[in-house]
Amino acid sequence: MSTMKRDTIQSKSGKSPTFQIRITPELKAQFEVAAKEAGMSLGNWLKTLGREELKRLEVSIR
Repeated sequence: MSTMKRDTIQSKSGKSPTFQIRITPELKAQFEVAAKEAGMSLGNWLKTLGREELKRLEVSIR
């Protein structure tokens, strides 16, 4: 079971806390290739992927 780690130092810039996951190096490399092909950073690509999946599942997004 995993637990979310939060930054111990509060950010003054209003940014959200980081989200850390463990993935194999091979999977990360595949994600990076897909993100590069989409012309975005890995973080933005993952957020976009997640938002699209939530829409597909018809989950309400703020």
